Amino acid sequence: MWKPTNQPTTPSSRPNEPERPAAPAPVPTAVGETTAAPRPVSTTAPDQATIGKSLVIKGEVTGSESLYIDGRVEGSINLAGNRVTVGRNGVVSANINAREIVVLGKVRGNLTASDRVDIRSDGSLTGDVVAARISIEDGAYFKGGIDIRKTGQKANGEEVKSVAAAATSSAETTNAARA
Repeated sequence: MWKPTNQPTTPSSRPNEPERPAAPAPVPTAVGETTAAPRPVSTTAPDQATIGKSLVIKGEVTGSESLYIDGRVEGSINLAGNRVTVGRNGVVSANINAREIVVLGKVRGNLTASDRVDIRSDGSLTGDVVAARISIEDGAYFKGGIDIRKTGQKANGEEVKSVAAAATSSAETTNAARA
């Protein structure tokens, strides 16, 4: 009788290369025939949290990873350097601050994105948008205002100066006033 053997995986010979999983062990199908076992397919991106359909969250959501919302959230969502996706079943009554925001479900609140906002065809947004880029697909619902801002731009349209640039600028002004 044939028995599969577990072969130990050997670490990569290159220190900076991630380890790759070994090929799946052959699975017998009929006498003398073998086929590779199917690999499971991962559907979620790494470092992404999910709020499932049956979950209701009231309050403030903060963190340092991307978020997929398929449930209900009320309050505020602040994931400044990450992506927030409101799934088809998602219902959000919150202001959202993130790098990228994708709306497939229903959102009632203001969106602030440092990069982009996407409202997909089944999405619904009632609220104002502040972003560098926005796309609204045909069939999407949107009611609110849009403020397109470059990265690092203030509400009044002025460029945000870095602390070093502001200090240099004020020193130059002071020196010019003395002359």
